[in-house]
Amino acid sequence: MNIICYTSSTAAICEGVITVKELSERIKAYRNKLHLSQEYVASFLGINRAAVTQIEAGNRKVSAEELSKLSTLFGITADELLNGAELSAPATMFARSFEGLSETDQAEIMNLIRFKEMLKEQRN
Repeated sequence: MNIICYTSSTAAICEGVITVKELSERIKAYRNKLHLSQEYVASFLGINRAAVTQIEAGNRKVSAEELSKLSTLFGITADELLNGAELSAPATMFARSFEGLSETDQAEIMNLIRFKEMLKEQRN
């Protein structure tokens, strides 16, 4: 598993680990690839849009909880987000369809996904 380097330098100190800048670039790339707005991501994370802008610019650290939520939103594991995995075609297709829905419909689908995850956890 990668360790996030919170130094402004990407020199030898950060060799072999992910920098804040690399993580912020990946977050922005996934958001753009899925055609999600910063406002939508902010709402999903429970933060304001300015915080998402700061994260994507590499000016704000991402908490473990936010990393977990981002990986859920992007349909990948946190490890895949840290290691730069590619998005699958179904995830991209879902995101495009999802963005065309109203906020109410999007919220309903997200609630259904959470409900299905809860049912899955109860079965295990």
